[in-house]
Amino acid sequence: MNRQQRLEIEAATFRRLIEHLRQNPQVQNIELMSVAGFCRNCLAKWYKSEAAARSSEVDYEAARELVYSMSYRRWKERYQIEATPEQMQAFEEHQRSSDS
Repeated sequence: MNRQQRLEIEAATFRRLIEHLRQNPQVQNIELMSVAGFCRNCLAKWYKSEAAARSSEVDYEAARELVYSMSYRRWKERYQIEATPEQMQAFEEHQRSSDS
């Protein structure tokens, strides 16, 4: 596999991950953070950071829109529910274990 093929495969994989998250809005960001240590907002921050590393400025809200396929405000209104005490506990436990 050459460098170009690898980049194309990585880009396609990223697009597939984004599409999978878009198709599963019932999976809350707090659940992703608790289990995987990242969420949709993390992906937007990474996207913005990688663009900056390549001298291409991307606004954080624009990166979020790329990930969510709509404004973050609209996504929250449509899909985000208040975290349960159990979700908050799992998130806090994950945070503590990550700090260790």
